[in-house]
Amino acid sequence: MTRRTLAVLLLLAALVTSCGTLTGSPPDRAQPGDAASRRTPCEGTGDDFPGDVKLARCLTEWFWSQRFQESGGAYRPITRFVAYQGTNGPDCGEQPAVPENAFYCPYGHFIAYDATWLKAMYDQMGDGAVYVVIPHELGHAVQAQLVDDFSFNVERELQADCYAGAALSGLIRMGALNAEQGDEEELLTNLQAAGDPTDIWWAPDAHGTPQQRRQFFAHGYTEGAGAC
Repeated sequence: MTRRTLAVLLLLAALVTSCGTLTGSPPDRAQPGDAASRRTPCEGTGDDFPGDVKLARCLTEWFWSQRFQESGGAYRPITRFVAYQGTNGPDCGEQPAVPENAFYCPYGHFIAYDATWLKAMYDQMGDGAVYVVIPHELGHAVQAQLVDDFSFNVERELQADCYAGAALSGLIRMGALNAEQGDEEELLTNLQAAGDPTDIWWAPDAHGTPQQRRQFFAHGYTEGAGAC
């Protein structure tokens, strides 16, 4: 992959369901030299795992700072971005970190992720895994700064998927990311496994079925953050 390339977005173009569609690039995509193609404060080439992780965090937070500013508000960046391995992650409140996970913690306003787990997905399925997981968790950080009033956890998780799609689409539209084809079948398998095996939406840890997660991501991608 090259700098700011996002293979997952081309994969998601193929994930067309009866509930939502996604095109290969968002409407009004910026072209080089356009006013909408903005310089970002994010450094690095994004051509390896550490670089892509750093870039995904920086670009996503930059996107939300722009959105909050446009709305007359101020985005509050996360306080920490913690890589851990296995069971040695930070506690969130009274809950210990678990292996093979990434999470946003409202107690301290930070994000933590199992680096071994995320690196394995990155190696197997390309940089798209990083650009889905990190924007999703930062979507929870955005929720914490807005009205976070959900009756069920699945509502919170699906909105975070929507926010992730909106952020990635917005970054492409502003010229900060480029979409490029690659690793579609592998990423499809990964996203298919990301959903809950059943539609027990009232469970306290429910995240949504694979179809629901694709639908909400696609909705944010095609319609923008305001539609989430």
